Amino acid sequence: MRVLVGGGSGFVGRELTRLLRDKGHEVTVISRQPGPGKITWSELESNGLPPCEGAVNLAGENLMNPLRWWNESYKKDLFSSRIDTTKALSQAIAASPSPPHSWVLVSGVACYKPSLTAQYTEDSEWTPFDLLSKLVREWEAAAQLPEDTAKSTRQVVIRPGAVLGRDGGAMKQMMLPFWLGLGGTLGSGRQPFPWIHVSDLAGIIAHSLEPAADAPRPSPQVLNGVAPALNTNYEFTKELGRILRRPTIFPVPGFVMNTLMGSERAVVLTQGQKVIPKRTLESGFQFKYPDLTSALTQIVGS
Repeated sequence: MRVLVGGGSGFVGRELTRLLRDKGHEVTVISRQPGPGKITWSELESNGLPPCEGAVNLAGENLMNPLRWWNESYKKDLFSSRIDTTKALSQAIAASPSPPHSWVLVSGVACYKPSLTAQYTEDSEWTPFDLLSKLVREWEAAAQLPEDTAKSTRQVVIRPGAVLGRDGGAMKQMMLPFWLGLGGTLGSGRQPFPWIHVSDLAGIIAHSLEPAADAPRPSPQVLNGVAPALNTNYEFTKELGRILRRPTIFPVPGFVMNTLMGSERAVVLTQGQKVIPKRTLESGFQFKYPDLTSALTQIVGS
């Protein structure tokens, strides 16, 4: 199978590319920079979709980029980097004489309103309530294929929580303070912390690219890309400290997070949602890292 991966050189994209190639698939990465095994976004727009059986979009400015101050310019980049690339791919798929059989967008759980009690599955209704949920709404809308294309191309939207892995994502920024014994809970620590190991997220994407037994539906299939364990930030903090054999006694108050990161961005860490991968499990996907102990041991324990 030939797969086209937008944003394939990022943290999740590298893991997905490795997995697909290990399975014997051919991967072409869409990137800002040309190179072997790559095409650029401008080439996609001018030449159309190269022949492929599957397409994935993972492109987007890093929400937690510590080098970017939270301002209007950064917010604009967050929206345009996701929506423009998604639109470019969905339009190229719609215009292709032989569109792929699968089209996968990876968005996020920010569409679900933070709550200490509510539980969300893929069937949960939601409406935008803040900047990031508005982003998810526009992003997912940009991926929607026209009706005639949707008859032959299966559309899948995967909504991951915090992606944990050895060489990128949230862990990369957390490791130093934890190693120094300065790790601690964020905000109250009681907030739910939906997470997934990067290998499992890549696995769900690869699983979604496989040809489906039934005919595609006009609307996208939504899968929650989160581990089945429901953890709080406190549980995550204590488990990471235990595996690293480091104390976790320095909580970071919510107002400090809001000041450092901007309140609209800090909400991802200081508040959370209980998200259940109901349909992901029903689809037959088996998690390699279903709980924090197995995930964190793999990431930092060796």
